[in-house]
Amino acid sequence: MALNERQKRFVAEYLIDLNATAAAKRAEYSERTAYSMGQRLLKNVEIQEAIQKAIEKRARRTEITQDKVLNELAAIAFSNGSDFARVVVREVPEDCWDPVDGRYRPVPKLVQMVQLANTDDLSADQRAAISHIKEGKFGIEVGSYDKIRALELLGKHLGLFETKGGSGAPKENNLLQAIEESMREDIDTDDLPEVQ
Repeated sequence: MALNERQKRFVAEYLIDLNATAAAKRAEYSERTAYSMGQRLLKNVEIQEAIQKAIEKRARRTEITQDKVLNELAAIAFSNGSDFARVVVREVPEDCWDPVDGRYRPVPKLVQMVQLANTDDLSADQRAAISHIKEGKFGIEVGSYDKIRALELLGKHLGLFETKGGSGAPKENNLLQAIEESMREDIDTDDLPEVQ
């Protein structure tokens, strides 16, 4: 069965933000029933197929794949701030008063300072993690994207945060189970006192 014009419009609107309620409203379904209508439309097999085909067509057109998205998230999640800037200690001359000579003399002083990395020396993955570089009030500012959010999205993709402590996830993706097992391995039962 072919989709009617309003269903086709719902599919097109749904692809904008993947929000069924908003898509139903924009497709001119009743404001009052937009939530339930959006959910009902998403359960329709023909609409599901149309959405999937449209997503695949868009992915081919834009060349955006799951792998590309995951690689970008990984670049952010596993970035290291010291790749962009590091604290170094430098010897800097400081003028100090010499009472014997009655004049200022340069005396070496150790000073901590921030040294920025040359962006041409960074890898593509390292550059992908940088959100901005700008001249700020106190000098050059280098910002990175939200590492915790990237790790969270990757963890969800891998099923690390399944309900019930991840018990539904495969063993290698079950974070809580892996932590529990590693803690058990760390406890040597020979060192425990016997219970009488």
